[in-house]
Amino acid sequence: MPRKIKRRGSRSKGPGGMLQQLQGLQEDMMKAQEEIAEMSVTATAGGGAVEVTVTGERRIETIRIQPEVVDPDDVEMLQDLIIAAINNGLEQIDEASAEHLSEVTGGLSGLGLPGLG
Repeated sequence: MPRKIKRRGSRSKGPGGMLQQLQGLQEDMMKAQEEIAEMSVTATAGGGAVEVTVTGERRIETIRIQPEVVDPDDVEMLQDLIIAAINNGLEQIDEASAEHLSEVTGGLSGLGLPGLG
């Protein structure tokens, strides 16, 4: 007569449940990446003399330069302001993207996978 195997209760996070969670997480990540792509931030340098808009895809959308900072004798200062505004915008979009993704990836810790979460 075959032995009956006793189960110690159902495990909600068995292989099937974990796969479903991973698939759901993948869908959430794709949606979050689409939302990030639609984001944009505006950064300034020189007290607003240079203004840059950066998209979630890390592309420069616009650059606005106040006419009073355009000095043909000091092009280097204008270049520095543009670089500063762009770097500020890239940092802001990176921070916003990381924050948005962390809302989604917070679910990784619930999967019980080593090294995640």
